[in-house]
Amino acid sequence: MSRVAVIGGGLAGIAAAAALGGKGFDVHLYEARAFLGGRATSWAPGGEDAEVIDNCQHVLLRCCVNLLDLYKRLGAESKVRFHREFFFIEPGGRMSTLKRGMFPAPAHFLESFLTLKCLDFGDKLGIVRAMRAIPNERTSRRDLDAISMLDWLREKRQTPQAIERFWRQVLVSAINEELDRMAAAHGFQVFWQSMLEKADSYEMGIPAVPLRELYDEAALSKVAHLHTRSPITAIDVEQGRVTGMNTAEDHIAADYYISALPFEKLQPLLPALPVKWEVFEHSPITGIHLWFDRPVTSLPHATLLDRTIQWMFNKSEGRYLQLVVSASRSLTNMPRQDVIDLARRELTEFFPLAGEAKLEKAQVIKEIRATFSARPGLESLRPYTATVFSNFFLAGDWTRSGWPATMEGAVRSGYLAAEAVCAAAGTPQRYLR
Repeated sequence: MSRVAVIGGGLAGIAAAAALGGKGFDVHLYEARAFLGGRATSWAPGGEDAEVIDNCQHVLLRCCVNLLDLYKRLGAESKVRFHREFFFIEPGGRMSTLKRGMFPAPAHFLESFLTLKCLDFGDKLGIVRAMRAIPNERTSRRDLDAISMLDWLREKRQTPQAIERFWRQVLVSAINEELDRMAAAHGFQVFWQSMLEKADSYEMGIPAVPLRELYDEAALSKVAHLHTRSPITAIDVEQGRVTGMNTAEDHIAADYYISALPFEKLQPLLPALPVKWEVFEHSPITGIHLWFDRPVTSLPHATLLDRTIQWMFNKSEGRYLQLVVSASRSLTNMPRQDVIDLARRELTEFFPLAGEAKLEKAQVIKEIRATFSARPGLESLRPYTATVFSNFFLAGDWTRSGWPATMEGAVRSGYLAAEAVCAAAGTPQRYLR
């Protein structure tokens, strides 16, 4: 039985371990922290006995088929609740709802789209024109990784309001980057796979439990040995092969190795790996948690227009709200209390009851290294799973998974690494869906 060492217990590492363990490999998963999940996890800011909260609200769509497959492997699929309506709210409280109608894809949004109050006729006409161009241009154009999504939207004569209230609201949250910094190829992929290809692909899954509970360690332990609190301190290489890894206490030998580490953590461990490390930059996400003394909204979630706060998620009966700001560079250096004041001030513009309620407590979590920046020209520089070392493979949302830096992208990369190990071991296996 071949032994596989997986470094990193985020989604990519979990996916690789679950896939290979189910195939009969002797899998050992090493994670530096005491729990799994990487950047898509939960923690207790007041200590282990305190309330567990997510780093930031992570959601998935029906088109995230590999992530859903992983949840099924871990027995966690029932812990995700899917929603079929998107609520767009303008300052002042006027709400528009986007949902599937009677027509087949790609026209399934037509009825509700035409009734959106947050867009005027000119906005909608331009959006329809651009949406009709995506199916053809996604395969016919060769410059989509070289231009920004904003370049393409301007090429398609999108109005400023359409860009701000429609394209930006969907894409910045999905890809965690601003439109002028985002390769158009990524924007195309999101809209094609989540909004156009299938009528139900847009449905949004929100975990009904803290993220950490999706990664059932008992289920994973059935197929892999888990080693938490085991940071890797060195990787040994000899004659084109990785010969071992080290923790503070142990030397680890295996037949195959998978790194599921973020690029900034892998580089110092293996600087000889021929990756253009300098091309990768980070884009931050900020999660703002607010607990009120009374309910301030009954909506399960909403996208908030024209302000810094982009999304609201109702975590507990309208009293505990989680707010999300993607690509949150404007908040990176802002003091904690200023972020809380900004969030409450903006929230009151959409939900007046938030101004009347007492704020009992608040938490701000700035994930400075949340994802890589999906800028134009980067896609061809993302590394593949296979490396110059014959028994060492890469996973992680920064590798060339076929998706941007999302949970789905991370799981895809883990499955690709598992497939590469199976092929190297002479037992080819298909995991990617």
